[in-house]
Amino acid sequence: MNQHLKQSLLGMLIGGIAGLGMSTPLMAQSDKATQEDPALKIYRASATKVNDLVHTKLDVRFDYAKRHLYGKAWITLKPHFYATDSLTLDAKGMDINEVAIVKAGKNSPLKYSYDSLQLHIKLDNKYQPSASYIIYISYTAKPDELKVKGSAAISDAKGLYFINPDGKDPNKPTQIWTQGETEAASAWFPTIDKTNQKCTEEISMTVEKKYVTLSNGKLVSQKNNADGTRTDTWKMDLPHSPYLFMMAVGDYAIVKDTWRGKEVNYYVEKPFEKYAKNIFGNTPEMLTFYSKILGYDYPWVKYSQITGRDYVSGAMENTTATLHGEFMQKTDRELLDNNNYNESVIAHELFHHWFGDLATAESWSNLTVNESFADYSEYLWLEHKYGKDAADEHSLEAAQSYMSMTQYAGDKDLVRFHYRDKEDMFDQVTYQKGGRILNMLRNAVGDSAFFKSLNVYLKANAFKATEAHQLRLAFEEVTGRDMNWFFNQWYFGKGFPELDISYKYNDAAKTVTVILQQIQKDPKVWQLPMAIDIYAGGKTDRHNITMYNRVDFFTFAYTTKPDLVNVDADKVILAKTDDHRSFSTYAFQYAHAPNYMDRHIAIDEAAEAQATNPEAVKLLQLALKDKYHGLRSYTISKLNLANAAVKAATLPALVELAKQDPHSLVRAAALQQLVELKDPQYVSLFEAATKDKSYGVAAAGLEGLSIQDLGKAYAIAKQLEGDTKGKLVGAIAGVYAKKGNASDVSFVATKFDETSGQDKLNAAFDYLGFLSKINNTAAVIKGVDQVKAMTAQFNNSQVSTYISNWMQEISKNKAQEATAVTGANRDELTKQADYMHKTSEEIKKTIKE
Repeated sequence: MNQHLKQSLLGMLIGGIAGLGMSTPLMAQSDKATQEDPALKIYRASATKVNDLVHTKLDVRFDYAKRHLYGKAWITLKPHFYATDSLTLDAKGMDINEVAIVKAGKNSPLKYSYDSLQLHIKLDNKYQPSASYIIYISYTAKPDELKVKGSAAISDAKGLYFINPDGKDPNKPTQIWTQGETEAASAWFPTIDKTNQKCTEEISMTVEKKYVTLSNGKLVSQKNNADGTRTDTWKMDLPHSPYLFMMAVGDYAIVKDTWRGKEVNYYVEKPFEKYAKNIFGNTPEMLTFYSKILGYDYPWVKYSQITGRDYVSGAMENTTATLHGEFMQKTDRELLDNNNYNESVIAHELFHHWFGDLATAESWSNLTVNESFADYSEYLWLEHKYGKDAADEHSLEAAQSYMSMTQYAGDKDLVRFHYRDKEDMFDQVTYQKGGRILNMLRNAVGDSAFFKSLNVYLKANAFKATEAHQLRLAFEEVTGRDMNWFFNQWYFGKGFPELDISYKYNDAAKTVTVILQQIQKDPKVWQLPMAIDIYAGGKTDRHNITMYNRVDFFTFAYTTKPDLVNVDADKVILAKTDDHRSFSTYAFQYAHAPNYMDRHIAIDEAAEAQATNPEAVKLLQLALKDKYHGLRSYTISKLNLANAAVKAATLPALVELAKQDPHSLVRAAALQQLVELKDPQYVSLFEAATKDKSYGVAAAGLEGLSIQDLGKAYAIAKQLEGDTKGKLVGAIAGVYAKKGNASDVSFVATKFDETSGQDKLNAAFDYLGFLSKINNTAAVIKGVDQVKAMTAQFNNSQVSTYISNWMQEISKNKAQEATAVTGANRDELTKQADYMHKTSEEIKKTIKE
């Protein structure tokens, strides 16, 4: 399951609202409250295995009007070790019509009890572990009537989803898709819904002929029925866990690809058929790359990817059939501004087919062996395809996301056996921190040992349930080293070190002493292997050291005084660092140290000093020409053009970047800086930018033009309405808000209606921003109602909290505006403020603790 949209929702909210200049409420609970939480006293062990799943055969059909699934299940099981005469299956919110044992092709009824969550079956005999048996169940799944708890990661957990089943929404296709993780597969078929169960599978789906289907494994038969339907049978011959079972039904285009003779297909809505290869086309190369570095070829029979409307959780690695949210469907114009985001998601879900689907976490406590690897696979792909700078940029963003989370929700162990709810495991610790930990492990043992260890781990645990200790043992087997120190501090402990770095030069002795201090409040002392590079006399010497103590001193001799002593030269340690050295060393670092982080840190230092230090301005000038587009964009964002010296030194380069940088994100960032100058000399530049193929560049150009010539900007905005997505929607809404024509409100409202899935959250921020700027009571009420309906759809306390808080802030601002005017305007603004306040309170009441 993908971290970008799944568990990072809180981070997205914090970042999005902070970017709007809003304060964010503290989400963390006090340590005392945490310690007193009774749920945290429960030890979350792996599920006890009484019976083992062997094979699951399903025959299903769908009732769109009732949103029901009518199913027949034949489940083959055997006792795990001890003989047993009973069986407990998970089956959530179903009508159970028949339970029987199948012998010699005949069904014999069995006694059972059902409590709406579990089916307790009395078997006809006491079965020994050497004997298997088949249970038949006829049932009706009713997912829309099931009351289940979602999470920040998974906004709903009913397992089976009917999308626009009655076809009433003209902007939305009719689809069916499933979401099994964490334990929602048992909402659409009876099973033992635990990660440490694995079985083979066969699913027959009866659907209208106009629809295509997708499931795990191979499509082995299609049969046309007399009633105008068709039955598709999908068969999975290799065992996998129930949460990875999937079905999807809809009116899709299937774009076919291949890898080593295996099907690689992309299922997209038909308007996106021509873009499917642009979106997914690197998948075969990913299959080759991951197979090679792991020394373990992709093990499954095919690999398909499909999109789903209103998908609840980013993306999901269902074995051989990954399901993506509709955010994955992008035109070629949208992909220009995507900065490899879609590819990171694709890489993440594909890598799960080794880490998660092949070797599966034995419990949610050990989710790291699934999700930390999938998170790190994004780094590996970006490094391979786009270079180390792109990978390191991605890694920095991940580290920042994790550290930001700790401010609001505290910190937790990577492997944790105490949690309130299994959904809580899907967080920035499991994903972003876990990915950074793997990067440190790779650095500590070296590339060859790292990938060989992964190979040993996969071969030992293929088609099994596994945990972090087995990963440790694989690394110990390969390296010959005890790895407990690493796993104890990073996997079975929480937090991260805070380092204070200082230097003492002795010119007489020609030595430099590096003083490393761990200053974190936690008494824990971290063992930190790292490289220290010393640049002197035109060459670089590397010293590999390990910090063992709260304070350590490392002394190095030199013949020529160093230009730079670069601590943690590979920039892999997950830590907060305060490095005490002169600016000249950062200038040297930018020019000579090789890594993205070396340059990023130097740019930060220059940005802080740009007002007073001419050398800092020179560094920023250099950085505007950095070889990596991400650092060019970052440098642009750090420029203080209010400072005359900075402006004079960087403005010519900035204008050139806005005009002709090859990367759209750089052009957009440069334009945005020029917009802030409010200088009429750039009108023609802004107008030209509105014709750019990139939505982001066009949006920046339109915003700049609206400041100088609202009439022209308005006319161009009307022309751009026909092909408008992403940031351009918000820019057009901003122009319309300034213009104030009532007839334009419908554009913004319609665009919000057309957006769905996770993208709707960002659209809600744009929409509320628009509503905050207009004085049109009918439009405000309609828009507030639309956003309120969105919060109900998300059914997520964090979403509701932030939307409610922002509505309150807008309400206060409108009430303040009302005091400055008289007459009808005052009355209308007051009505808007009151409605915002009332709706905010209504949303707040729905928030679940």
